[in-house]
Amino acid sequence: MSLLSDLINLDLSDTTDKIIAEYIWIGGSGMDLRSKARTLNGVVSDPHKLPKWNYDGSSTGQAPGEDSEVILYPQAIFKDPFRRGNNILVMGDAYTPAGEPIPTNKRYNAAKIFSHPDVVAEVPWYGIEQEYTLLQKDLKWPIGWPVGGYPGPQGPYYCGAGADKAFGRDVVDSHYKACLYAGINISGINGEVMPGQWEFQVGPSVGISAGDELWVARYILERITEIAGVVVSFDPKPIPGDWNGAGAHTNYSTKSMRNDGGFEVIKKAIGKLQLKHKEHIAAYGEGNERRLTGRHETADINTFSWGVANRGASVRVGRDTEKAGKGYFEDRRPASNMDPYVVTSMIADTTILWKP
Repeated sequence: MSLLSDLINLDLSDTTDKIIAEYIWIGGSGMDLRSKARTLNGVVSDPHKLPKWNYDGSSTGQAPGEDSEVILYPQAIFKDPFRRGNNILVMGDAYTPAGEPIPTNKRYNAAKIFSHPDVVAEVPWYGIEQEYTLLQKDLKWPIGWPVGGYPGPQGPYYCGAGADKAFGRDVVDSHYKACLYAGINISGINGEVMPGQWEFQVGPSVGISAGDELWVARYILERITEIAGVVVSFDPKPIPGDWNGAGAHTNYSTKSMRNDGGFEVIKKAIGKLQLKHKEHIAAYGEGNERRLTGRHETADINTFSWGVANRGASVRVGRDTEKAGKGYFEDRRPASNMDPYVVTSMIADTTILWKP
């Protein structure tokens, strides 16, 4: 009798050309990832050659029961690290049957911004630092923390090693390798300041692909924590008090910033971000006011600031960029639960297209 694990790991390529495509989309809360699978007759490498699909939007908070059909448009393809072989993950976005983007489809407007000729010419690069917290499944309390109690104060946990400092490394490493397998441009991982909190980085990615890659990396993390029996939280301040929050620092550069004289372009871009500080904060994630307090390596939510090598600023410029006179900057304001389609496109819109 076959073990369940044997059946899960069956290699279908020996017996059929058919593959399994797992279609992924974002649900009504803006953070809940949904997916379902279908069989395709063979390998497809172009997402626009994949069939559109539909789902019950009344069960995801995206449509009324009397008119519940939502149409999924395939937008990006990744290799499936769970089924492996020729099977794929498909990132989609959601439309009405008439072809209009539904209100929670943030990718649609982002794609319009990234397809603007002025933005295309600047080849915007993004590197997103996604922080998250692993929680005990039944208690919703960070893993490695005593039940109903607290660990020792912050200090030894950031990039720490050892059973009393690093909690959940098996999940983190599994996720790292699964993302590389999938074709996501994941560039690193590290343990964070609060115990049970970790970070992975996606990028450099160009334009709309930054959002596609980060959402699929989040999906893969949700699937791995499902297997491990722990819960992943993207709450920007999961534990009140003297504990670091969780952000999604967004590193950004344009072609002009990367070329000689780019530091002046960076300073002009930061000046534009300052003028639109309130609009950006409003779009940078729910609950961010609990994180952006001016403490724990954050700037106060109501005050815009920037500086070189300053992790207490809204925007940080690295020493290497200052020295070279060109490079990139880091917007430290986005919360861990931000929508990367919104944040990446908004930064491009403000710094490239907006004329104050």
